[in-house]
Amino acid sequence: MRAISLVSQWIATLAIAAAIGCTGASADEAKRLPVPATTIYPGDMIREELLTDRLFAPNMPGAAAFVADKAAVVGRVARRTLLPSQPIPINAVEDQKAVMRGNVVKVVIEDGGLSIVTYGSSLQAGGPGATIQLRNLDTGVIIRGVVQPDGTVRIQNG
Repeated sequence: MRAISLVSQWIATLAIAAAIGCTGASADEAKRLPVPATTIYPGDMIREELLTDRLFAPNMPGAAAFVADKAAVVGRVARRTLLPSQPIPINAVEDQKAVMRGNVVKVVIEDGGLSIVTYGSSLQAGGPGATIQLRNLDTGVIIRGVVQPDGTVRIQNG
């Protein structure tokens, strides 16, 4: 009977150590990182309700390679599958793309007060502010423009 009691105490001690992420460290020394509460698949938008915090050992190897704050990933898109309770690598998330490669997008060309609207096939994906290449659907000429937040591409003449 005494052996069962000791085993129960030992299991409880291991559970507490696992809860703080390491053995022999207090909760004050543990490093708190955001982790997925459920599996997040590539292309999924990361929302705050999909994340939770987890304590890790303060001397966790490679800690600098993981996201340290929820605000750094909320609103971004997963580049690869993110597993529950695992730290999120910094390079596993990216900004949402306003223009995807191969899509037909509206191209706005402005020169002074003149504004011309045409359409092009995107040769690259890009988020707002990114410069991408497109193929003009009318002429076949390759052009470069800046992606706008609404998904159009603006070309400044001159």
